[in-house]
Amino acid sequence: MVAAIIGGTGMYAIKDLDLHEETISTPYGAVPIRRNDDLVFLNRHGPNHSAPPHKVNYRANIKALAQLGVKRVCATFAVGAINPDFALKVPVILDDFIDFSSGREHTFFDTMKNGVGDVDVSVPFCPVLSNVLEKEVRALGLTVRRGGVYASTNGPRFESPAEIRAYRTLGADVVGMTLCPELPLALEQGMSYAGLAFSINWGAGMTPTIELVHDDIDDIKTNMLRAMINTLAATRDDQCTPARIL
Repeated sequence: MVAAIIGGTGMYAIKDLDLHEETISTPYGAVPIRRNDDLVFLNRHGPNHSAPPHKVNYRANIKALAQLGVKRVCATFAVGAINPDFALKVPVILDDFIDFSSGREHTFFDTMKNGVGDVDVSVPFCPVLSNVLEKEVRALGLTVRRGGVYASTNGPRFESPAEIRAYRTLGADVVGMTLCPELPLALEQGMSYAGLAFSINWGAGMTPTIELVHDDIDDIKTNMLRAMINTLAATRDDQCTPARIL
């Protein structure tokens, strides 16, 4: 049962695994990946971070994983913290989202067959994967926060102070530019998905200017990747329940 890790900003490879490079052809475009028999690693921005958030080919990325038989996904996100109770650099296991993105190809259901094409996102993140992921992150000695709402924006610009206040009022805890439409597309393809975010800045207006943190980030990212590898190794496809398509 092959599973996948989707890496975000700053996570372009898994150095301690023997993965070979491959390009997967899909109806939506070609997707470069690294893989072995058990694991697929895909960087959503491309190997050289060539695609900004609003230009990522999300449908091609997810379709490539589907063609490889992937049913379980762990994904990482570098985000901004907008809830003052959320500390910078502390990984967050996501449990919900608000989608403020626009103008992106956000579904595989461009047409419906017999009216079927609505994905149920009542439980957007897989509880089984999230539970194991929390255990594995803690086992590596990291502090982790369980539960967080991700506000997904278009980018590539950062959000304004007024936008951050609005997102916070609506219940968001972190803000980023890539969760949507990646997560809904994965659910449409029958995948179970866990999201692990880490904050590298405070949202606009929470500090005088946006300052990105850099110290100790490499160690945190390495441990996050290791926790996701361990999570996928410790779970099976049949333990997870995919989202329903109505």
